Amino acid sequence: MADSSPQASTDPGTTATSSPEQEQFDRIIEQDSRIEPRDWMPDAYRKALTRQISQHAHSEIIGMQPEGNWISRAPSLKRKAILIAKVQDEAGHGLYLYSAAETLGTPRSVLNDQLLTGKAKYSSIFNYPARSWADVGAIGWLVDGAAIQNQVPLCRCSYGPYGRAMVRVCKEESFHQRQGWEILHSLANGTPAQKQMAQDAVNRFYGPALQMFGPPDGDSPNSQQSMQWKIKRFSNDELRQRFVDMIVPQAEALGLTLPDPDLRWNEERGHYDYGDLDWDEFKAVLSGNGPCNAQRMAHRIRAHEEGAWVREAAAAHARKQADVETKESTLLRHA
Repeated sequence: MADSSPQASTDPGTTATSSPEQEQFDRIIEQDSRIEPRDWMPDAYRKALTRQISQHAHSEIIGMQPEGNWISRAPSLKRKAILIAKVQDEAGHGLYLYSAAETLGTPRSVLNDQLLTGKAKYSSIFNYPARSWADVGAIGWLVDGAAIQNQVPLCRCSYGPYGRAMVRVCKEESFHQRQGWEILHSLANGTPAQKQMAQDAVNRFYGPALQMFGPPDGDSPNSQQSMQWKIKRFSNDELRQRFVDMIVPQAEALGLTLPDPDLRWNEERGHYDYGDLDWDEFKAVLSGNGPCNAQRMAHRIRAHEEGAWVREAAAAHARKQADVETKESTLLRHA
């Protein structure tokens, strides 16, 4: 159990008033090793991880919706099959992450209830509509590309179950990013109308994709502590800069333009400069006032309610199997 004593330190390396358990926790963090579910951990560390992992899981589940809407409208059977596989991957990512969050002591039913009641947040990017087939490509290239930039460092997260889950998630996300690139590449090299469709999609998703890394470091209340605990390895602004540096040459290869008049190479910094993002819009969308917030949650609540019979049947089957195994065990003992 986590120590709720007010004297326990939450900063790695602080041992003046630390308990032996806190000192051991600090050593593990300092040695860049891993905390496992049965290890002692501060309440604040457990709470921060539960919040981050569950919000990540919620984002994967809600993120199935904008692309799922295009499965029946994808332009070929091959495109439909690929998109179905991707949406299935996202569902699997949500399950991996809910399982990792449960190891911290919060049941999945509670995590799900937090999402359905609006107590928990998910990534703001999934509250924007996918208006055209090109948007599916932009989501793959920009949104999944931003996810990869953010999530690869999480493979080295100090909490073992989260880091291990992210290894498989990142491998699958890399395919999703390539799928998006390929869709945009095909459109950008098609007819003038198709290239314009691709450009319009990039225009829509560029800003929200950069916002996925979170608010600027000075406005991010959790980022610094997460880095001290080695949950995160880089700050929001560092990750955003890496992403911009990565996608500029990719956009040039596609023959598309990133919608930022301030975007230019800074020789002195060795990075691309980019313009300010609309953080008022980000806060509004995160607060529930985005283009699709109500639609996304209504769809998720409806799916949860309509799936009640499946959960009940699965629970009944599990109880039946447990009864059978108990009877078989009893017979074996008395044989």
